Amino acid sequence: MSVDIPLLLEPEALESLLGNDNLIVVDLCHQALYRQKHIPGAVHLQPGLLMAGTAPYPGKLPLMQQLQAIIHQLGIGDASHVVIYDDEGGGWAGRFAWTLDLLGYPNWSYLNGGIVAWINEGFATHGVGNDTSRSVSPPLPAQVEIVNPSVLISADQIISQLGNPAFAVWDARSPGEYSGDIVRSTKGGHIPGAINIEWTALMDDQRNLRIRADAEDILSTAGLTRDKQITTHCQSHHRSGFTYMVARILGYKQISAYDGSWAEWGNLEHTPVERGYAKNQTKSN
Repeated sequence: MSVDIPLLLEPEALESLLGNDNLIVVDLCHQALYRQKHIPGAVHLQPGLLMAGTAPYPGKLPLMQQLQAIIHQLGIGDASHVVIYDDEGGGWAGRFAWTLDLLGYPNWSYLNGGIVAWINEGFATHGVGNDTSRSVSPPLPAQVEIVNPSVLISADQIISQLGNPAFAVWDARSPGEYSGDIVRSTKGGHIPGAINIEWTALMDDQRNLRIRADAEDILSTAGLTRDKQITTHCQSHHRSGFTYMVARILGYKQISAYDGSWAEWGNLEHTPVERGYAKNQTKSN
């Protein structure tokens, strides 16, 4: 494909690209919705397959064999351009974008607003049984491995950076989880110094869940500036899939994600925790 496709793609731009060679549209919506309505030619991916799904840290990266099966099933190769969308404003789409970055497939775009914008703005959809526009011909299986480890961070790596003014933690959970009022692990609260911008705070309800036009202003005001090394997390690196993806779309070069997230941090004995609200916290509206 010779077309230069941006990371953030509007519905009308995607419509003009459908049918292009090497374009793979991946639907991460609820399966029932996919069966009823999806973008013509889109292939469905069950979002849960992107996670290990095992206790006590279900959001951790799954085995490489599972990721290899996903890449092969979708027919993704080095020449592919992948367009991703979901039905919730970008959480699962972002988790897949992070996975593609990790595995060395950076040629992806996010459909701004996902299927919500696509349907509400009158673009054509297909259902299972009447979609014959794409026949997946998987490339020969390639060995899938982590080729971009800089986008993945561990608990101990975070601990080693605490107190570093060039490092910041973006907590994508709700204010209640951040403060410790809502406890979903053994310990409640947040990573010391973490900045809480709930994931939904960057979604524009008035524009069919598109990323807010002032997203970078919100981040910068809170202290998440593009010159910093930023890592993001939530409870299981689902909501923070969206926040990782937003940072990538905005051009942040030093962004990573903590796949263990609070499910791990809040259950480890040696991880430090703070409680209470922070003055730089941004709530959703």
